[in-house]
Amino acid sequence: FRFKDSLAEELQRADLVISHAGAGSCLETLEEGKPLIVVINEKLMNNHQLELAKQLHRDGHVLYCNCSTLVETLQSMDLSTLKPFPPRQPEKFALFLDKAVGLK
Repeated sequence: FRFKDSLAEELQRADLVISHAGAGSCLETLEEGKPLIVVINEKLMNNHQLELAKQLHRDGHVLYCNCSTLVETLQSMDLSTLKPFPPRQPEKFALFLDKAVGLK
């Protein structure tokens, strides 16, 4: 897609999502419960996408590759090994923040 306000409808219909490793794209896909392959952009400065992709992979939530290994990743992938991403728990963050600033 060149640009869309939201990919929610496409994510709901998807069986597999292949995306760049941007934080928003990753989290939106994982929160929708869809299997995700992230393709890192190795040309980015400081390569923060690689850091995120590696951590999500270590946690068992995604597969990751680069453009040159995408076909190989698709051919060898086992989506049954992926773990569901935990649901948001904003109340825990709120409690943490309250404690951090001395409100509780």
